[in-house]
Amino acid sequence: MGGEEAPRRRRNPRGQGQVLRAQLVEAAAHLLATLDQPETLTLRQVAREVGVAPASIYSHFPDLGSLVQHVLRLRYAELAGLMDEAAAPAADPLDDLLGRCAAYVRWGVEHPGEYRTLFGGRMPADLALLQDQGAGEALLGSVIASLAAVRERAGEQSPPARQWQNGLLLWTALHGLVVLYNDHGELPWPPLDALIADVLGLHTGEPAAEIAARLAAG
Repeated sequence: MGGEEAPRRRRNPRGQGQVLRAQLVEAAAHLLATLDQPETLTLRQVAREVGVAPASIYSHFPDLGSLVQHVLRLRYAELAGLMDEAAAPAADPLDDLLGRCAAYVRWGVEHPGEYRTLFGGRMPADLALLQDQGAGEALLGSVIASLAAVRERAGEQSPPARQWQNGLLLWTALHGLVVLYNDHGELPWPPLDALIADVLGLHTGEPAAEIAARLAAG
């Protein structure tokens, strides 16, 4: 008996752990986007969605907060990447701003559950602080900088605090548009791009008709 060794736990096949991690992230993202009360998400629900024991999660994420934070970072990065991609071919600051804002609104309307996950205000504060999300700061910062460049081209010189406020007001308008459009689809809404053009016209001083034409051309 003294010479017998305890049976060793079999290792997972190479790469299987990463597959499970990806499945956990996908399940958490899906639940956050579809639950009526995403703030009630539990690790047990995530495990059930994947079909594993809850204890299996701890090999990849120490707690629910770290899993949710990972999902939020991925979503912020996805949206920020789309905004950067839309602005990449911009010929001037106005095109840059239009590309970023149109990508933001369109993504929010096409992915209402994911948008709610990021900006719906339903997550506990310790799980969804914007300042903890590097990509979240980046996408808002890109809009602030782009709007400031448009206004500077028109001759306006504003201190950083005012530029921040201008960008925040624009984001507030875009966010309100997405939320109302998603929550009240029964209303006789004008075309989405026409609404985007009007919002940007109000915040840039550029004619809405010119903005609409640029959006149509892009």
